[in-house]
Amino acid sequence: MMNWLSSWWRGGTAVVEPASARDAARLAQLHGASFARGWGEGEFESMMSERNTLVQRFRLGRKTIGFAVSRIGADEAEILSIAIDADYRGRGLSRALLLTHLGHLAGRGVRTIFLEVEENNQPARKLYERVGFVVVGRRERYYKQPDGEQLNALLMRRDLS
Repeated sequence: MMNWLSSWWRGGTAVVEPASARDAARLAQLHGASFARGWGEGEFESMMSERNTLVQRFRLGRKTIGFAVSRIGADEAEILSIAIDADYRGRGLSRALLLTHLGHLAGRGVRTIFLEVEENNQPARKLYERVGFVVVGRRERYYKQPDGEQLNALLMRRDLS
């Protein structure tokens, strides 16, 4: 999948690879720019040190433009977060990152993936639905916004086997 992306992009090689502690600052920056409550460097460093957590960065050339984080338990995983730099959105890169991340999870024996997405986040919902996730539940007032508003979350699932 990454070969066609690298050819199409022509801005350098597209790579999804394990993140390291030295990526924590950039991942925190991307997360903070993408979500109402961003995760800090320490949170990323902590997740990277956990054996059951897969933290991957998405790099184009030398620049990290995205990441995906999942926590694995037995043959299931939960996608905790996925983000692409705002300057690179709308180009199919989120889909490439997500599909590659799912492939890595499958390679670790994961058969079922779950995630939560804010109910009104249409771009994210469309992405997840396009790669085979289906809504299996709803959590009322799950996401708290900086202004105090509470938004609903949808629980989505995809089977890999």
